[in-house]
Amino acid sequence: MADLVDKNILKAFVPPSALNAENFQELAGKTYVEEVAAGKPIFKEGDNDRQSVYLVDGQAELKSSGGDVKVVMSGSDIAKHPLANQQPRKYTAIAKVDSQVIRIDSDLLDILLTWDQMSGIEVGEIQVEEEEEVADDDGDWMTRILQSKAFLQVPPANIQQLFMRVQEVPAKTGDAIIKQGDDGDYYYIIKHGKCKVTRNSKTGSELTLATLGDGDAFGEEALLSETKRNANIIMTTDGSLMRLSKEDFNELLKEPMLSWVTNEEADSMVKDEGAVWIDVRLESEHKNSGIEGSVNIPIFMLRLKAQTLDPDKKYILYCDSGRRSSACAFLLSERGLQVYCLKGGLVERSDS
Repeated sequence: MADLVDKNILKAFVPPSALNAENFQELAGKTYVEEVAAGKPIFKEGDNDRQSVYLVDGQAELKSSGGDVKVVMSGSDIAKHPLANQQPRKYTAIAKVDSQVIRIDSDLLDILLTWDQMSGIEVGEIQVEEEEEVADDDGDWMTRILQSKAFLQVPPANIQQLFMRVQEVPAKTGDAIIKQGDDGDYYYIIKHGKCKVTRNSKTGSELTLATLGDGDAFGEEALLSETKRNANIIMTTDGSLMRLSKEDFNELLKEPMLSWVTNEEADSMVKDEGAVWIDVRLESEHKNSGIEGSVNIPIFMLRLKAQTLDPDKKYILYCDSGRRSSACAFLLSERGLQVYCLKGGLVERSDS
């Protein structure tokens, strides 16, 4: 039976090394070392295995049908990254000597990375102009929503459906609306009242991150990335919330606010319209396989950097699969920016 990978070895690879302790442990518990005899294939050109394959020990020769030949040696800088990671595979990898590899499910790795990097941005802002406080009625909260940048891209029919499908939920001071670690189930808009955003620290204390009030929205990150909640939302006054189920959120808000483009469409937008590539992966991933000319803004820097982006420009976001970039695209769309996602991510881009 294959042995689990040594955690110190796994720590040498990118991007697993960037995971927090909990997610790293989960990945390590699912990753086994595989022996590959000299002359045997590690993977073949054309394979669509959805795996990130790392060379733990030995040498791998990469050959393409076009005649390209590369040799990767374990311990080298290039070996810190997955071998020829495009899907379908553009190379056949052969072990030149008796070697060891690990195979990581690419979707699992991408989900864990998304969980990690979405931490700290659980709260979404619906930004409206400051206005005088008005009496609380249905028309007021609806007007605030319709005036926000977040909903400018949503078709009117979807807005109408949203107003029909949201449920009003009364809330009391001290009520925990969202608990850290729970599954994402609803998107919330504060009709009236106030609440605080907190996170449980490793020492057991509770850190307050933000306060929210009338018209603010929260809870979308866990729905976008299909992850656990990474913060608590606790009422600090009595109030009333409007909530939208995960299914309705995806149908009415998420999809209309996401615009997907193919490689060809993206390249054309960059060349003809001055669109800008944004790589939302980690800096180390960007340095290894970023698109030439792209700007690197990792997810955890997104809120800080969003205000520096030009609202008159178009931005094309990418990651390995499209999962991280779609979450970022929604958040930037909330701020009124013109954003697009690269369909299929880098693993399907032929020149990555």
